[in-house]
Amino acid sequence: LNDGHCDGGKYNTEACEWDGGDCTEFNAEYPGCMVEKPTYLNDGHCDGGKYNTEACEWDGGDCTEFNAEYPGCMVEKPTYLNDGHCD
Repeated sequence: LNDGHCDGGKYNTEACEWDGGDCTEFNAEYPGCMVEKPTYLNDGHCDGGKYNTEACEWDGGDCTEFNAEYPGCMVEKPTYLNDGHCD
């Protein structure tokens, strides 16, 4: 808490004062996006599941190409698609 780094999950709650204030900017940019690792958003890698949602702006924009190529495909691991393995 209050270490200059937004820790998600249980830390980014009202009871924990939004990680002691560390998640204020994140919450303003992504209201309603409650993820365990806020640093995964807009990191250049499409993360699925809770990250690839409208509230999280499609993983901070990282999943825009994936969603255009595979509309409606909401998987936990987008990198598993078309990787040469039948998952």
